[in-house]
Amino acid sequence: MATVILVRHGRSTANTSGVLAGRTPGVRLDDVGRSQAQAVADRIAAAGPVVLAASPLERCLQTAAPIAEATGLDLTIDEALQEVAYGAWQGRAIKDLLEEPLWKTVQATPSEATFPDGECLGDMAARIAAALRGRDAEVEAAHGAGAVWVAVSHGDPIKAALADALGMEFDHFQRIHVDPGSVSVVRYGSTRPTVLAMNTHAGDLAWLKAPVARPDDAEVGGGAGPAPSPHGS
Repeated sequence: MATVILVRHGRSTANTSGVLAGRTPGVRLDDVGRSQAQAVADRIAAAGPVVLAASPLERCLQTAAPIAEATGLDLTIDEALQEVAYGAWQGRAIKDLLEEPLWKTVQATPSEATFPDGECLGDMAARIAAALRGRDAEVEAAHGAGAVWVAVSHGDPIKAALADALGMEFDHFQRIHVDPGSVSVVRYGSTRPTVLAMNTHAGDLAWLKAPVARPDDAEVGGGAGPAPSPHGS
């Protein structure tokens, strides 16, 4: 039973300009995004991750770079962690997309939303869930049940991954919010995943190294939690 730290890339120039970047090349982190990436790296280093994977887009590679430096890990580029293929919506202003009839479908029944010349959101959800579960199993097989690893991806894919881990119907995934530079944590077990954190912005993650006595069981009453981190939180 490994644990994955899901990192959304730091704030990008497209985020601040109100444009749906999608897979547009050349979209990079702004000053705030670079600071967020360094803060994420500082948080993650204490968790002792053994694998680092990222979407191939520049904003994710920029976010992953300080994590690689802080942990000494080589970066694996994973196409399955890629942003949604927004097709004809890519590069357009969000304020204009609000007027599109498809916008309401994306909000209310995203499983039925297919972007013109692009990807179906339901297919994206299946893609990211399969990628994370598959790599998680590989990490556990190679490094043991207590291993921690990192995946750097994008907002909608991470929301879809969290919805999958929570056992939610995908049409409810818009109830989840994931900020740029945020960290969420999922522990996959043999019977069910456990969501340990969502959309967090502070605190080191050394507690993820604590052994779990009964990894597939939820402790009745909530349990005592991990021991306090010597690094503080």
